[in-house]
Amino acid sequence: MTELSAIENLVRTRLRSLRTTLGLSLDELAARTALSASTISRVETGRRGISLDILVPLAKGLQVDLDALLDAGDSDDVVLRPAPSRHDGRTTWLLTRPTSDILAMKLRLEPAAPTEPRVHPGHDWFFVLEGRVRLTLGEREIEVQAGESAEFNTMTPHAIGAVDGPAEVIMIFDRAGRAAHGEG
Repeated sequence: MTELSAIENLVRTRLRSLRTTLGLSLDELAARTALSASTISRVETGRRGISLDILVPLAKGLQVDLDALLDAGDSDDVVLRPAPSRHDGRTTWLLTRPTSDILAMKLRLEPAAPTEPRVHPGHDWFFVLEGRVRLTLGEREIEVQAGESAEFNTMTPHAIGAVDGPAEVIMIFDRAGRAAHGEG
């Protein structure tokens, strides 16, 4: 099998899998894309070639980027080996690939002077693994303990810090949060 035909098979599998996962019939996807149900079926089964004039509307109809359909990157090594990075009393471990759409990181916070709350587009989420964290969210101060999580809109001024000792958290940022946290 040539590399091109392997990619085409991967794209066909992704198209059908996304359609069925979303619970869409061929007719329903056809209505979203202005393509015929028979054209979509022929693409999925390999009886029709894959071209951009077909892939672009299918990607839009399935609500994914073209990159998601076409990425033929090597997924053999699924284990990441995060290395610690230290800065301003914080140690971070990047838990996702640099090319990922989201950013997940483990963060170890040492008690320090409160940081200035900031705002940026996006949404943040964190889970406290150990210790206690003070989340400043607008005018409120919220204590989040081990085993608890917090989720918030980042257009509200926010900052986090350790309370009475080190704390470790797992944080997840969406695309906008990723860029704002300097990882995009």
